[in-house]
Amino acid sequence: MIQAVPLAAIRIVLVEPSHPGNIGAVARAMKNMALADLILVRPKAFPHPEATARASGADDLLARTRTVDSVSDAVADCGFVAATTSRPRDQNFRALDLHDAAKRIFEMSERGPAAILFGAERTGLTNEELALAHLLIRIPANPEYPSLNLAMAVQLTTYELFRAAGSPASTRPLSEPAVPLAPGADMERFYTHLQQVMDEVDFKDRTTGGTHLMTRLRRLFQRCEMDQNEVNILRGILTSVQHKRRAAGAPNSTAAGAPNSTAAGAPNDTAAGPSSKNES
Repeated sequence: MIQAVPLAAIRIVLVEPSHPGNIGAVARAMKNMALADLILVRPKAFPHPEATARASGADDLLARTRTVDSVSDAVADCGFVAATTSRPRDQNFRALDLHDAAKRIFEMSERGPAAILFGAERTGLTNEELALAHLLIRIPANPEYPSLNLAMAVQLTTYELFRAAGSPASTRPLSEPAVPLAPGADMERFYTHLQQVMDEVDFKDRTTGGTHLMTRLRRLFQRCEMDQNEVNILRGILTSVQHKRRAAGAPNSTAAGAPNSTAAGAPNDTAAGPSSKNES
């Protein structure tokens, strides 16, 4: 039997919702399925009487709803981010259908805050917004008419999350330590640090056009779903590289806030990376 399990660690993020009625309907869908954390990114109109009317008793959830200026702000404290999409994407993204994705999201939420992104009604999520996700969610629908209303998509997603919360616990071994996942803000600092070191060692982007290497690296590390310790290890390695360069006479350029490292520096990388096709 499914029991009402509050899903307090799972956040719903609506990106640039254009219709206040949809915001209210989303709040109602969330409260139906025991979710309570809603963030709006640059909503066109909120608060709004139509949102309150469509909430149909979920006014308390609307009252707690926060608005932010960017998706990065909305997920800054989240260790796991999933994004809904109906468009085909390349193989560099991990994608699951809704049922399997809900189980994964619930399992990861036991290790820290998780978020699910829903794009604008007409345009969906941009590539830059998708780059913040660890997982893409696909909602099966009639291929001749796959477009779902925003509130419908949220209702289906929250229903599957509610079912996942009432299912048996994660299959993760009990002996595995529950190390918190690295929040989005820490991941952004890691990517900045990585880019800085790549620039310092003159590691050039050899993809066609020379603009897509960091995008590929972001997708790689997002698929890894790193915890805080793992990010600190990688940043420690980057810091060690910078210390080695400083000892060899290069300018001091250790990133601010980078973890200290006592590990031996990595060998110099002079190998040319393989060429690859343009990515969108």
